[in-house]
Amino acid sequence: MSGNGALAFDMEYARWLEEHNRQISELRAGVSAHASDTDLRSVVDKIMSHYDEIFRLKGNAAKADVFHVLSGMWKTPAERCFLWLGGFRPSEVLKLLSTQLEPLTEQQLSGISNLQQSSQQAEDALSQGMEALQQSLAETLAGSLSSSGSTGNVANYMGQMAMAMGKLGTLENFLRQVLTLFSKCIFVT
Repeated sequence: MSGNGALAFDMEYARWLEEHNRQISELRAGVSAHASDTDLRSVVDKIMSHYDEIFRLKGNAAKADVFHVLSGMWKTPAERCFLWLGGFRPSEVLKLLSTQLEPLTEQQLSGISNLQQSSQQAEDALSQGMEALQQSLAETLAGSLSSSGSTGNVANYMGQMAMAMGKLGTLENFLRQVLTLFSKCIFVT
């Protein structure tokens, strides 16, 4: 994603966030007005569908510039402090959510606990994979800098850059897995 692509994503995100805030206000108003379960379900369904849109937008943006999505540059500085791989940690959201819900049945509590544990395991695996990828990418780039500087071997340099670019494709794949995890946690709860 060129600078124009990043700007386009940022603008789409701002539009998405504005609509999200409108939908949340609609939900709060419905709860305050004691709207029927059917009416509230309709609003919640729209919100869930809206989250599908942000996952799609992030996925498309990652194809063009995975670094822009991972860095969270469209977020405020305070929000960026809490980002994990371009978004929130699903297990943390589940912790917050479980404390905000009305009394739950034992089965519901167990389901949330299981989802939280599986999310934590998936987060740990993705974090470890990301660490390994970052290390590998750093080694590839460091190797290309040292070998091209000393010998000037353009073919070697190009080969190492091609390997680094291949690893960037892996980075995009990691982000897709993270988006899938986000989606799974949102739509199951």
